[in-house]
Amino acid sequence: MNTLKLKNPIKIDGNVVTEVTYNADEIDGILFATAEAKKKSAAGMKNAGTISPAAEFDFGLHLYLGFAAIIAVNPTYDFSDVERIKGNDLVEVMKIGRNFMLASGEEQQQNDSDEHTETTPESTTPAPQTSKESE
Repeated sequence: MNTLKLKNPIKIDGNVVTEVTYNADEIDGILFATAEAKKKSAAGMKNAGTISPAAEFDFGLHLYLGFAAIIAVNPTYDFSDVERIKGNDLVEVMKIGRNFMLASGEEQQQNDSDEHTETTPESTTPAPQTSKESE
C-alpha cells in the first residue's frame, strides 16, 4: 500500500483529506472498465465511433486508473470523491495510472530479455581451400 500526500486537500464525506492510500495491484476488471467509462464520460466521448489512443499514451485513462487505484483500497470513496483532486496532485495520480499501464509492458520486455537466444553452432566441416591458399 502506498500513500499520496495531497498538496491541495479535498473534502470527502465532510472530512478534509490530506493524503490518500492507493494500490494499483488491487485494480480489478470492474474498476478498470469503470475507469475507462468515467474517462470517456468526462471527456464527453460516446462509445460509438470513437477512436481511443493506445492505452500506453491515453493520459485521461491513466488519470482514471490512478483514481481506481485509490478507490480500490478506500471502499468508502467513489470516483466523484477523487475527481475533486486538483492541481499537481492530478499529475501524481496520473503517474500512478501510467505506471500501472506500463508495468506489464516492462515485465514483458524483461522476460523477453531473460530468454536465451539460440545461436547457430559453428560448423565442424573444415572450410574448403581457396586457390590463393594452395599457392
